[in-house]
Amino acid sequence: MKFSLIVLIVLLALVAAFGLQNPGEHTVRFLQLSWVTSMLGVIVASFAAGVLGGWLAGLPGTFRRRAEASAAAKRIRELEAEVGELKKTVAKVTPPSTGNAQ
Repeated sequence: MKFSLIVLIVLLALVAAFGLQNPGEHTVRFLQLSWVTSMLGVIVASFAAGVLGGWLAGLPGTFRRRAEASAAAKRIRELEAEVGELKKTVAKVTPPSTGNAQ
């Protein structure tokens, strides 16, 4: 936890330094759109788009793992119930005598 916090602080400091050293405005063109922003804005927007794209790409796997975990939990409950029933059955059964009474 502390290590990740330190990494985050260092990363934010580097981004702030980059923003301070590149204050110029840049024109961004996309399809028919055009707007003026700082280089830092372009980089932050690109990073945010990448994070969003990665998150969206990971959603199907997340749903699949949740479904598998739910199915596994259901199977565990079924097996635990079966074990409980078998323990009750074993407790009712008396062991057969061996015939070697001494």
